[in-house]
Amino acid sequence: MAKLRIKLIRSVIGSKKDQKATVEALGLKKISQVVEKNDTPEIRGMINKVRHLVEVEEVN
Repeated sequence: MAKLRIKLIRSVIGSKKDQKATVEALGLKKISQVVEKNDTPEIRGMINKVRHLVEVEEVN
């Protein structure tokens, strides 16, 4: 299964509560923190919701 490398590039300060919760659910707490998640529709949906706060890279 493909993996996604997700990096928090912008602060969640001033973001809506649901966006903050989504970032936290992805496992991101600090700016520049990187997590790897499996490429699933659920994760893609979460990324789409906070796409202005994160940077995504596919890992083979």
